[in-house]
Amino acid sequence: MREIIYSADDFGLTISVNEAVEQACLRGVLTQTSLMVAAPEAADAVARAKMLPGLNVGLHLVLVDGDSLLGHEKLPHITGPDGRFSTDQAKLGVQYFFSPPARRELRAEIEAQFAAFAATGLVLHHADAHRHFLLHPTIAGMMIAAGRKYGLQRIRIPAEPPRVMKVLGERVGFADYALYAWTRLLRFQARGLEMPDQVFGLKWSGRMTRARIEKLLPFIPPGRTEIYTHPATYRDAELVRLMPDYEHVAEFEALLPPL
Repeated sequence: MREIIYSADDFGLTISVNEAVEQACLRGVLTQTSLMVAAPEAADAVARAKMLPGLNVGLHLVLVDGDSLLGHEKLPHITGPDGRFSTDQAKLGVQYFFSPPARRELRAEIEAQFAAFAATGLVLHHADAHRHFLLHPTIAGMMIAAGRKYGLQRIRIPAEPPRVMKVLGERVGFADYALYAWTRLLRFQARGLEMPDQVFGLKWSGRMTRARIEKLLPFIPPGRTEIYTHPATYRDAELVRLMPDYEHVAEFEALLPPL
C-alpha cells in the first residue's frame, strides 16, 4: 500500500506563498502545509487556513535563516541585531550543541513558536523545521519535548531514499547515504510520534516540478510518503532575495490539475 501526502513549506512567508497554498488546497492535491509563525504574512496565512477545512497545518520551526519570534534582546547569542537567525547553519549548529547560553535561548524560542502556533487557534497537525534543522539532535530533543506539551503527534523525518534518486538519474554520493542513515537517530528520538516512511523534496528542493513528480511517482516505495514543495503564485521580491534559484511558480503548478 502507498499513501502520498503533498505538503507545502513556508506558509506565512509572503502573500504569494499563502495564495498558492490556498489555491493548491482548493483546486489541487495539497492537503498539508507548515506555518512560519514569525514570518511577515503569518496572520494572513492563519486567516486563510481557518477557511480551509481540508488543509492540515503544522509548525515550520525556524531556527536558521529566518525571523525569530522573541527577537535579539531575548536571543542575543543566536540572532543578529535585526532579530534574524544567521544563514550559517553549521555555525549555529555548533552553538546549539556546545554553548549553554545558546541552548537556553534556543529552548525559549522553540517554546515560544509552539505557543504562538497554539494562540492561532489552529489544530497542530505536525511539526517540521526550516532547512531540516531538526536533524540536529539538540534541536530535535527540544522540539519534541516542547511539541508534546502542545499535543504534537506527527513530525517530518527528511529521509529521502538515495537508491530511488539514483534510479531517477541523480548523482548520489556519500553525503546522501550518510544523511539518510542519520535520520534513524531522529526516528529514535521521535518514537511514539507518527512520521512518514520516506520524504521527497531534498535533492530537488525548490525544483519539484510536475515533470519531476511524474518521473518520481512510479518509483515511490510502499508506505507513507511525503512530497514537500515550496509553491507561490508569483516570484515576489522577498522570494527572489531568499531563494533565487527556486522554481516557486512551477512547484505551485505541479500541485494543480493539468490543463
